[in-house]
Amino acid sequence: MHSEPILSDVGRRTRRRIAWRLLPFLFVLYFIAYLDRVNVGYAGLEMSVNLGFTDRVFGLGAGIFFAGYFLFEIPGALIVERWSARRWIARILITWGLVTTLVALIQTPMQFYGARFLLGVAEAGFFPGIIVYLTHWFRHEDRARAGALFMTAIPVANVMGSPLAGWLLGVHWFGIPGWRWLFLLEGIPAVLLGITTLFYLTDWPHQANWLPPEEQEWITVELQREKEAKAGAAGAWTIRRALGNREVILLALIYFLALIGLYGFNFWFPTILKRATGLPNLTVTLLAALPYLLGVVAMLWNGWHSDRTGERRWHTAVILALCGAFMALAVGFQANLWAGLGLLVLSGACTTAFMPSFWQLPTAMLSESAAAASIGLINSVGGLGGFVGPYFVGYLRTLTGSFSFSLIFLVAALFLSAALILTLRIERS
Repeated sequence: MHSEPILSDVGRRTRRRIAWRLLPFLFVLYFIAYLDRVNVGYAGLEMSVNLGFTDRVFGLGAGIFFAGYFLFEIPGALIVERWSARRWIARILITWGLVTTLVALIQTPMQFYGARFLLGVAEAGFFPGIIVYLTHWFRHEDRARAGALFMTAIPVANVMGSPLAGWLLGVHWFGIPGWRWLFLLEGIPAVLLGITTLFYLTDWPHQANWLPPEEQEWITVELQREKEAKAGAAGAWTIRRALGNREVILLALIYFLALIGLYGFNFWFPTILKRATGLPNLTVTLLAALPYLLGVVAMLWNGWHSDRTGERRWHTAVILALCGAFMALAVGFQANLWAGLGLLVLSGACTTAFMPSFWQLPTAMLSESAAAASIGLINSVGGLGGFVGPYFVGYLRTLTGSFSFSLIFLVAALFLSAALILTLRIERS
């Protein structure tokens, strides 16, 4: 059992002040980021019909976001470590907000592909940048909980974004279809938050005028001690060594397979619901929020328990295996509509719950710059799973006329990712 050392009053105050200052704001940033990334899944309920897109066109357009994302991940994470997290995150927010509004103007498949690709380029570096940024402020034993609170923005964005999307799909202001308003109105907050980020975030503790001097000193000393301990363990890690390391490559492959399942489900679940039930768009979007409502609880519990025990690997593998198992059962129960959909809801609740424990693995192993490069590599390669998953769901649906083979493809990816995580040679922290 993992146990934390007894903290001084200064230590407790510092942890609390940093958490309350940074985590709510980072949560809001990721909430908007994820909303802008996945709103295409809800827009597709109306957009595909309005523009005459086939399932294959929609799947390719939804997934091609990650092709652009792939190209700029590693540079983005390194910029956060070596230059300025505050300025880089602000730049990302402003550019992706502007590109999101451009998606509202598309008319053809090629325009759809181009806009989604540019959105991936604009957002690249945000998530790994935040993961690296958390290492500037939180000790290793606090990071899974901090990461879990930040990452709950994923399910919360779906919980709150689903009814918002359902409502916007029903409006036709000035004769403009609701799906266009969805992209337009969800892009503007990102631009405003990007401007706010320049004034609100602080790159390092010693620059934080909101942190008293004794608290600046406490967190700086703690993080420096952690840095020296990692540098002395099994020799100093370099960026080149990290990128050629077996465990880093395995983590990238595991994340790739996990995101095939996550985004294959995420982008297509509203459409699966719509076609299976024939319910109105607003009802469909409300039902589509259920997996993510449960996902908030699952993610917070997994992050808390992973920190409490100091164990990361099994906390990741078990969640991924459960996700695949529930989805496999849903295929088996497809003759019973609501039982099958209920099992898909449980599977969806697990799709993001593995992240808090998973993302502590590279930061536990590597020095700051090596971790930044590795996190960028893992997220970049993993992001390609976000392309493969949605595309092949649409492709197999077009080929077979059923979502069953699409879901079996996602199940295989999830089970393989769970199996591979158990082959990692990483000690308990």
